[in-house]
Amino acid sequence: MAPTSTPQTPFGRVLTAMVTPFTADGALDLDGAQRLAAHLVDAGNDGLIINGTTGESPTTSDAEKADLVRAVVEAVGDRAHVVAGAGTNNTQHSVELARAAERVGAHGLLLVTPYYNKPPQEGLYQHFTAVADATALPVMLYDIPGRSGVPINTETLVRLAEHPRIVANKDAKGDLGRASWAIARSGLAWYSGDDMLNLPLLSVGAVGFVSVVGHIVTPELRAMVEAFVAGDVQKALEIHQKLLPVFTGMFRTQGVMTTKAALTLQGRPAGPLRAPMVELNAEEYEQLKIDLAAGGVQL
Repeated sequence: MAPTSTPQTPFGRVLTAMVTPFTADGALDLDGAQRLAAHLVDAGNDGLIINGTTGESPTTSDAEKADLVRAVVEAVGDRAHVVAGAGTNNTQHSVELARAAERVGAHGLLLVTPYYNKPPQEGLYQHFTAVADATALPVMLYDIPGRSGVPINTETLVRLAEHPRIVANKDAKGDLGRASWAIARSGLAWYSGDDMLNLPLLSVGAVGFVSVVGHIVTPELRAMVEAFVAGDVQKALEIHQKLLPVFTGMFRTQGVMTTKAALTLQGRPAGPLRAPMVELNAEEYEQLKIDLAAGGVQL
């Protein structure tokens, strides 16, 4: 049974887009995934995104994706929302991934904008609607035009919000003005998908975060959102400013690369990366340690 939710916070407030641990020889590490998931929920996450980009979804098979969701649901599904990434640039494939995620117990779906083939807004509408129609699971859209090549326009978000199962949006558009209008007009639960903008997005109506830095600073992120919701904006600002070196350091290069390095430094399950991702070089590794230390992270 999925954890409780409200229409305002259908997936909770603090979620981490979890990396996919691999063994030394590059195989899926399901035991490591369960241990990492438990650690992240213990740290204060309301939910985990599995099989997102930070989970190296481009390089995991459909069978691995299903196995991973099943394992994480088994580990933490009674106390956290397990949201499965099912978005691709092929609508039928996305439908299949969504149905597979539902079969293995996912509580919700994350659907990224179809990437590279650059469909028009009507194509986006039909794509998201088809996947939302395919299961009984609640859906979080994922708007990240810097990677997908196409934004989900505000008018399209408003149309999609009419679907009974499309309940949230993960915003990595980096445009507070457009976010403000879309939040006001769509009524979707809004989640920051850009850690540097977590606090600014709260100020225009976001309810929480889907974070990468949550792998290492979940307690601080939870304290920030709880302070903001309680009206203590000054405390929220102080936490935001304390975390600036972490936000900067974790995205000096590709996020999964730095995240797995940081987890390894802390002795947590992570393992190697799958090509075309590569390990940090020596200079990047040392810079990451400097950045994390500047943000108060214990290594």
